[in-house]
Amino acid sequence: MEATKTLSRNKGKVRETRKWLCMPYGIFLILFIIFPILLIFYYAFSDSTTGFFTLRNFTSVFEGDSSVTTFKVIGQSLGVAALTTVICILIAYPIAYILANSKFNKNVVLVYLFLLPMWINFVIRTVATKQLLIFFGLDPALHPWTCSIIGMVYNYLPFAILPLYNTMLKLDKSQIEAAADLGASPVQVFFKTIVPMTIPGIVSAATMTFMPTMSSYVITDALSGRTIKLIGGQIEHQFLHSQLNTGSVYAIIMLALIGLSVIFENFFSEKKKGAR
Repeated sequence: MEATKTLSRNKGKVRETRKWLCMPYGIFLILFIIFPILLIFYYAFSDSTTGFFTLRNFTSVFEGDSSVTTFKVIGQSLGVAALTTVICILIAYPIAYILANSKFNKNVVLVYLFLLPMWINFVIRTVATKQLLIFFGLDPALHPWTCSIIGMVYNYLPFAILPLYNTMLKLDKSQIEAAADLGASPVQVFFKTIVPMTIPGIVSAATMTFMPTMSSYVITDALSGRTIKLIGGQIEHQFLHSQLNTGSVYAIIMLALIGLSVIFENFFSEKKKGAR
């Protein structure tokens, strides 16, 4: 009985210790995530002069000339993000399949070679990409869209490879062998067995590529001469010119678009689990 009480007290002490260990993360979460988001919502729904609640900031970005700029920025952001995501998945899928297949990849070094660019500073990669494109005759001033998409794909391709690679490592090999034994051709095995099993990885790769691409403006600024404006660049422009209220509105629009993509991913994942 006494041993049980001692064990219970020790477990209670461990729980208390764990709570205290979570304090640094809690403080970081409040100061650098929750507080900035609350500040954005405050500026978005408050008047710049009086500080009172207003919806004028939202209506101002969707009327007159501002609406043209807003819809153009949102359209370019979604277009660049969608195109980059599709290209990244098309390139990443066969790469991930080869890396996850022990017949082709007998050394984990190949995996690190594809993930190595993520270890290099983001700005350095962008500047190097620009110089490399110029060397091959692609002037960003003459081909802004082509150069921007190439830069986006190069920078975010590892974000697509990694989730696909992790998913393909867990493929049920018995199902693939069974499909082949039942007379399915290699093409049928791929499209009717392998692809359906890797759909969660495809959805995860699409989300991990789409969300950062839509808000990333450094690449497009460097590789398009600022001719392609993404929503992240619009937010930076507004805040640099002390337009905190309008910049906060654009930030909320970006959060809403990212939130919709997350909801879509969760819905698709739950639907896939139900199908299984």
